[in-house]
Amino acid sequence: MPAVSGLEKEFPGKVTARNVDVTGPGARDGIRGLGFKSHGLVIRDPSGKVLWTEADHTVRIEDVRDALHKILDS
Repeated sequence: MPAVSGLEKEFPGKVTARNVDVTGPGARDGIRGLGFKSHGLVIRDPSGKVLWTEADHTVRIEDVRDALHKILDS
């Protein structure tokens, strides 16, 4: 989702966007562990704790933006 990288500019110094290749060995277990069939979006805190996920093709940038506002404003 190319729009996700734009969130770094929208939330400067607070958000880092990264695409992760999940086609490597063992990756399927990792994405399934997050509840994804094939891919999705994860928001993690700096320690790596999962704060929010949205699976597969249901990701909407507006939902990601709302989740970030809630997380960062709390």
